Amino acid sequence: MLVDTRRLADCFPAIDYFEEARLPFIVAINGFDGYYPHAADEVRDALTLSPDIPIVQVDARDRASTKSTLITLVEHAITVGDPEGAAGQPTSTGGQNSWR
Repeated sequence: MLVDTRRLADCFPAIDYFEEARLPFIVAINGFDGYYPHAADEVRDALTLSPDIPIVQVDARDRASTKSTLITLVEHAITVGDPEGAAGQPTSTGGQNSWR
């Protein structure tokens, strides 16, 4: 979820949706040219997010920053989907491959 700290109140419906649907999500604080007016902990408190929701800083105009944010999202989704960290690993089932 990409957030603009000037409009945090607009984020609550989306956060509620993700939480109610039990979908993994992260919060990406959008900033410009390295300027982020609020720290991640301030945003976490304002949005009443649990500590297990990752918060990252991103400049949505920057390809590398956006890529890093998407990687964080995928890693979080894998971790939440499989707390033991084995998601997507093949298991042996009598010579056939199956995926967890």
